[in-house]
Amino acid sequence: MIDDGTYTAVLDRFEGEQAVLVLEQDGADVADYPVPREQLPKAGRQQDAVFEVVIEDGDLVDITYNPAETESRRESAQNRFDRLSKRPPNRDE
Repeated sequence: MIDDGTYTAVLDRFEGEQAVLVLEQDGADVADYPVPREQLPKAGRQQDAVFEVVIEDGDLVDITYNPAETESRRESAQNRFDRLSKRPPNRDE
């Protein structure tokens, strides 16, 4: 059972008509939480979308899409990928 509270949630994947959110609290992943796809705000129905969710008695009672945080995380991931994909300099360089 998931504790009541407000969490950051990231849309990890779709499994059929279910969306699986990874709930985060204090920077750590705490649980996977499946919700019906249609319960997500339309603007956030893509992988890696970030939401703020409120859980009460194990039920999702509120979900808000956070486009600014979604974009920020997307840019951060792209920057990490770009840095990692650069070839290290040759000894002669």
